[in-house]
Amino acid sequence: MRIAAAAYPLDWLDDFAAYADKLTRWVQRADGADLLVFPEYGAMELASLGGREVAGDLERSLHEVARHADAVTRLHASLAAKHGCHILAASGPVFAGDRPVNRAALHGPRGVIGHQDKQIMTRFEREQWQVAAAPGLRVFDTDLGRIGVLICYDSEFPLLGRLLVEAGAQILLVPSCTDSVAGFNRVRIGAMARALEGQCVVVQAPTVGDCTWSPAVDVNRGRAAIYGPPDGFWPETGIIAEGAMDAPGWVFADVDLSRVDRSRIDGAVLPFAHWPESGRCGLL
Repeated sequence: MRIAAAAYPLDWLDDFAAYADKLTRWVQRADGADLLVFPEYGAMELASLGGREVAGDLERSLHEVARHADAVTRLHASLAAKHGCHILAASGPVFAGDRPVNRAALHGPRGVIGHQDKQIMTRFEREQWQVAAAPGLRVFDTDLGRIGVLICYDSEFPLLGRLLVEAGAQILLVPSCTDSVAGFNRVRIGAMARALEGQCVVVQAPTVGDCTWSPAVDVNRGRAAIYGPPDGFWPETGIIAEGAMDAPGWVFADVDLSRVDRSRIDGAVLPFAHWPESGRCGLL
């Protein structure tokens, strides 16, 4: 399968047609890829549709983005069907109650496959933005393989990744949004560690560039990459493919998922199989 990970810049949009045109062009540039991964909070550029005052307000920007959810879903469904691909849409706020969750939807050629909500909130999300956690992980059975999603900060918690790989996930998607190199590296290191522990493929797709009109996503640092476990069946660095730092565009990799099964059975090391032994360890 061919995977495309986006390093995605946030743009000012004058109307929804401008967003549709942008997304269409991005998907067209990834034509031939089976799985396209967009970043965390990439949907926040839709706040610009409410004008400068709305886009510059933390609370009002959440509601502005959320009100376009149905149109965003229809657009992604149309593009996935037209190009015969799977798309993890950029995550954004969805109001299921008083406070929004941070949700990423997975689309396939035949429609919406499902969605994953972020499990653990960062300090900014919980202390300033009041985005709500929505515990509950899912593994999506697709024509490509079994896919799990760890949204940004979630990738930094080993037990979340372990739950997904124990449930059969072969690919973990990590859409991210970080405003510093340190933040990016925390997610990057987490993503690579999850690939090592789960002996699986992990895809990181970040937002990149400045977005000066939004106080929520004003600075974005990162690089798109696809990781594997450095266990003999994958590159020695664990990096299958990666882009340049802060450079917008797609990063592509061709991945044979049968290698995930081979790694877990006959890798140079077997952390996936040996994980339960760690539970028997303790302090003396």
